Amino acid sequence: MSVSVLSTTRTLGGVSGLLQVASLLGLVLLLLKAAQLYLRRQWLLKALQQFPSPPSHWLYGHMQEFQEETELQPLLKWVEKYPSACARWLWGTKALVLIYDPDYIKVVLGRSDPKSHDSYRMLIPWIGNGLLVLEGQTWFQHRRMLTPAFHYDILKPYVGLMADSVRVMLDKWEELVSLDSHLEVLGHISLMTLDTIMKCAFSHQGSIQTDRNIQSYIQAIRDLGNLTFSRLRNAFHQNDIIYRLTPEGRWSHRACQLTHQHTDGVIKMRKAHLQKEGELEKVRSKRHLDFLDILLFARMENGSSLSDRELRAEVDTFMFEGHDTTASGISWTLYALASHPEHQQRCREEIQSLLGDGASITWDHLEQMPYITMCIKEALRLYPPVPFIFRDLSKPITFPDGRSLPAGVPLSLFFYGLHHNPKVWPNPEVFDPSRFAPGSSQHSHAFLPFSGGSRNCIGKQFAMNEMKVAVALTLLRFELAPDPSRVPVPIPRVVLKPQNGIHLQLRKLL
Repeated sequence: MSVSVLSTTRTLGGVSGLLQVASLLGLVLLLLKAAQLYLRRQWLLKALQQFPSPPSHWLYGHMQEFQEETELQPLLKWVEKYPSACARWLWGTKALVLIYDPDYIKVVLGRSDPKSHDSYRMLIPWIGNGLLVLEGQTWFQHRRMLTPAFHYDILKPYVGLMADSVRVMLDKWEELVSLDSHLEVLGHISLMTLDTIMKCAFSHQGSIQTDRNIQSYIQAIRDLGNLTFSRLRNAFHQNDIIYRLTPEGRWSHRACQLTHQHTDGVIKMRKAHLQKEGELEKVRSKRHLDFLDILLFARMENGSSLSDRELRAEVDTFMFEGHDTTASGISWTLYALASHPEHQQRCREEIQSLLGDGASITWDHLEQMPYITMCIKEALRLYPPVPFIFRDLSKPITFPDGRSLPAGVPLSLFFYGLHHNPKVWPNPEVFDPSRFAPGSSQHSHAFLPFSGGSRNCIGKQFAMNEMKVAVALTLLRFELAPDPSRVPVPIPRVVLKPQNGIHLQLRKLL
């Protein structure tokens, strides 16, 4: 009996000893992590000392200054108060420098700093390692491979496809406004731009605007935009494993699965079509291939084709970027014109003089819409589809005024702030299309709705064409007015969104 008791005592003593060692080790690791975070904060404080900002809390930074839904307005006050750039503390050990001066932005975009890993890695479960996220030689190879998909010979016939998608949407609007003249337009426009990208880039036949199942994809994109933005600003959601265990992480995972099911279906359908007799030879004989066909026939410099993972990443990237940013641009442009009837009428008269006989809109017409183009650009200035992009400094940088930053500091190129900077654009909140009149001049980096430098938007001409077609055909069919009871408030997401949608009053023109 005494031997048994002694054995038990030794066992308990051994377990207790192990627990003490584990506790001690845990405490040491905790102290090391605390020291690491302290040193990181001290390094950031020193690195950012030339860039003042409002007072921040040592733990939660500037978090109390902002509410997620109204973040842009407080930031615009910073733009007015702090010249060119300022520091923003997301929390105690994470800060970045907001840049909203054209000379500063020109310096950054003229370099080859990588995109911010901490920010863009959160997009990878959604859109994979596609053109938006890739870096270095792989990015260069993919960019060079895909550039022919946006050659003007490819873009020309797309104008007719764009017009077809817009007409489907406008026919639907005619039915809806016969019952109620008030309409939330962003949802309809998102469906239309998705329909357009499906036809133009992915060789889809027919219109998806009548397919009820597609709404789940649109909603998943909306959810992912909200969830990704919220995650960026939550210190506790930075770790992938921890995030996956949260309700938001599980929601994000389900939304990613939905988007991937859609893109996998698009790829599968195109591959099946190419298996039909004669189709492969027909496509190969084309002088220029569509976006998806380029990916399917691609051969990298080493002779290998794209893997299934690489293929889907590019499809996911362009499916999202090719419709969501353009839908934002069109919706805000229509809202701006609804709010300024004098400019709306001048645009309408311009397109009526061009298509007064009912002729279909064509590629050649797009260069004959100077006033519509001016209004679209002014709307893109006020409401840039992508409000921020992020870079990590790979080497020290010195700005034109002599201020400098060391390597390792994250930057946020704040395009919304740039476009609303009163030192760059006088009376920045006023909708004034004459800013973009022929012959007017701005700083080369004062207007960046499609970013700039070598990593600018590859599809910017496609997007501008689609915006012109959509605005022109809408103004031929409807008179637009704002809904004074529901004024849209811009909120920052991956793409600029309106809080509670964009509500307009539409009147069918005779």
